Amino acid sequence: MLDSILNLDHELFLYLNNLGNESWDWVWMYYTDKKNWIPLYLILLYLMYKRLNTKMFVLTIIVFILMVLITDHVTNLFKQILFKRLRPCHNEAIMHSMRLVKSWCGGKFGYFSGHSSNAMAIAVFSSLILRARYKYIPIFLIMWALIMGYSRIYLGVHFPLDVITGFIFGGLLGYLFYKLDKYLQLRFIYNKSSPQ
Repeated sequence: MLDSILNLDHELFLYLNNLGNESWDWVWMYYTDKKNWIPLYLILLYLMYKRLNTKMFVLTIIVFILMVLITDHVTNLFKQILFKRLRPCHNEAIMHSMRLVKSWCGGKFGYFSGHSSNAMAIAVFSSLILRARYKYIPIFLIMWALIMGYSRIYLGVHFPLDVITGFIFGGLLGYLFYKLDKYLQLRFIYNKSSPQ
């Protein structure tokens, strides 16, 4: 059963990865670079600041940073210690049949995708906070995260299963940290501001 899932994962990877062509490579290289999305993160922070009062905003930023750190560390734990699944570009069975867009494809192991998990965690967390005021932001952010995941397959650094697992993990963490943020707001901010 597991072998058939992994074989299907390899076949889907090769199909999606080989859809690319050199004229589009720069677009996907740009898209996948986290530094290029700093303006988006700043816009999200600004929208959160407008939505929340100062104390709530500071608490939300702390929760947000904690979420990203935990997402990164757990992803690396899965990659380096628990699963040790080779990235496509290090997998002898398929490395000669794929397109590797950049010369360096990351660390040796790739299950699961940190880009996908971080993007989905940010998308879910931010969407849940901002959806009441900005009703289309969840659609935009989920699409942004999904395209981020595809960029990892396009570039040849992750299998589809790496990306899908990253989405699931990131989405769950985004939701749990949103719930944690709401709990902390009620526990420490609303309670202190209510009359005794």
